[in-house]
Amino acid sequence: MAGREDGARQWRAGAGEHADWSAELLDHLRPAGRDVRRVVTWLARTAHAAVSLQDGAGHLLAGTRTPLDEDLVADITSGRIASAALEDRGRHLRLVRVARVHPAPAAVLAVAREAPFDRRVSDIVTHTAQVVELLLAGHESTAAGHRLRRATSDLRLAILQLLMVEDTVSARRVAAGLWPGLLDTDEACVYVVESSPEERDRLAEECLSATGERALVVRCPAMDGHVIVLTPREAAGRQLRSLVGRLPGVFLGGSARQSLARTATAYGQAVSALAVARFRPDKAAVYAERTRPERLMDPAALHGWTLHLLRPLDVLPHHTRAELLATTRLGLEFTAVNTAKVLGVSRNTVRARMDRVERLLRTDFADLTARAAVHLALNAQAGLAQHPGGTERPGPARLTDLLAGPALRTWAGDLLGRLEPDPRDLRRTLRTWIAAGGNAERAARTLGVHAQTVREHVRSAEPVLERQLLAAGSDLYEVVLAHLAAGDLDQPPLRGTKPDQPDSPVHG
Repeated sequence: MAGREDGARQWRAGAGEHADWSAELLDHLRPAGRDVRRVVTWLARTAHAAVSLQDGAGHLLAGTRTPLDEDLVADITSGRIASAALEDRGRHLRLVRVARVHPAPAAVLAVAREAPFDRRVSDIVTHTAQVVELLLAGHESTAAGHRLRRATSDLRLAILQLLMVEDTVSARRVAAGLWPGLLDTDEACVYVVESSPEERDRLAEECLSATGERALVVRCPAMDGHVIVLTPREAAGRQLRSLVGRLPGVFLGGSARQSLARTATAYGQAVSALAVARFRPDKAAVYAERTRPERLMDPAALHGWTLHLLRPLDVLPHHTRAELLATTRLGLEFTAVNTAKVLGVSRNTVRARMDRVERLLRTDFADLTARAAVHLALNAQAGLAQHPGGTERPGPARLTDLLAGPALRTWAGDLLGRLEPDPRDLRRTLRTWIAAGGNAERAARTLGVHAQTVREHVRSAEPVLERQLLAAGSDLYEVVLAHLAAGDLDQPPLRGTKPDQPDSPVHG
């Protein structure tokens, strides 16, 4: 009886010890403690041993390096044997195979100690190897999932960049493998959803969920808080509006429906609408909701003027012409740096392409009126792919003719008239600032005020006009055209109005 009681006491003591180390080991599987290096450190401390975790090539994954027989390691990592125990030069070794997620090669957990391995330490080593295997599998699966998500995100961006330069054939070919049918359409809308940069990743996932993953959702490479969504589905706009409505600090801008070849134009429209959305209670706006100056011009005259202005580009190969036009559209909307990020090219490439367009059109993009005129032509080209018909004219219309229509002049007067009630004479400041090429210092010298005063006046005009002015883009060019239509600014230097000039910098 005494012997049985002693045995029972030993069993209970052993069970208690087992419970202690197994509980500690299991703690390493909790979400906050999943670290292979910590597990190996724990094993070394618990087993009073030197512990290493290395792969078949000898790369140390965790612990302290232990000299091991290469042939024995190869037998274990290849799966010929699962484990080995041996005594080598006064030390006792235990090696256990640790499987990993394919294609990663198996690893070896090696434990070396001066004392022999008893039942307790052997159990600890065996169970620790199982925990390490689980942690490695989880880590490698997480890493593989991250790589897959990154690759998918990069692929979406590549498709968008192909569409930006009008290479719809390649874009469809790339998209067909992962998202069959996504680009089986002639037209689509582009939306830009804005949040804080910290919330952007979560917002992108929300956009994917809201659109049922039937849209091209891209984290904007230029603006850290923007998510770009291209979709042919009408319902997607409603779904995104609903999403924005329930998320604080999130805004939505949408384009008019455009052909896939005009994705760059649609993107610019969406960014322009986003500026309006910031002033709206529902935090959303669509480009078509606002009257655009080109809609108030004689379509036939606008078409003829556009063809005449852009004709020097017609001699270029189709791909080169499309590349220059797409770059210029974006370069007139955004900085050269951001345009480069969106297109996936260098800033110098953007500047070189726009310099070439400047030379071909014989104009100067440092002049805001010239930028506004070329921007008008590019928008008109996108919106009037076919000749609109109408009365044929003996020659191409001039810009002054396009701006002289009563509807456009009324629009310009109404728009700029919003500035009149302000006693600071915002209209005068804005007109002078535009004439100075958007340079506050030059405008300040003309007006006899401080440059900061000019910036404050321009910034004050933005909510009144519901247009973003300090960032060059569609909003600013509309206001420039309004000044031209009202006769407040001189007509821009365009092709045929001044001689060839040397290369001039792109002011992006």
